Amino acid sequence: SSCALKPCRSAVRVSIRTTQIKMGSTSQELIQQLLQAEKQAEEIIANAKKNRLAKLRQAKDKAEAELKDFREKEEARFQKETGSKTGANHAEALKATTQTEIESVHKDYDKNKARTIEFVVSTVLEVPMTLSDTQKQALKSGAV
Repeated sequence: SSCALKPCRSAVRVSIRTTQIKMGSTSQELIQQLLQAEKQAEEIIANAKKNRLAKLRQAKDKAEAELKDFREKEEARFQKETGSKTGANHAEALKATTQTEIESVHKDYDKNKARTIEFVVSTVLEVPMTLSDTQKQALKSGAV
């Protein structure tokens, strides 16, 4: 009966070794699958980080573009408002100054009108009947 058990024992040993080899190869396969899964997980994480950074850059660029547009619009609006006020102020100041100068000229004219007319009329109508020393000398020398 012990001989009858020997082939059974050896068959069990072969079966155990085969199972160990299969389990060994199966555990190697499982380890490979785990390593591959870890690698894929790392790739997924790396891609997610890249995508997150790309989205952050896009959001930053978009915000900067919107801020630039906003600044340009506000600067244009400010320049328009201050420019129109400044232009209006300059125009009003120039108009006021011009009006003041015109009034000053009119006052001077009215003030000096009578004296100027008197001077012109007296100079034209009053001709001296005598010769000046220079005229006498020119006549004596024969220059005239």
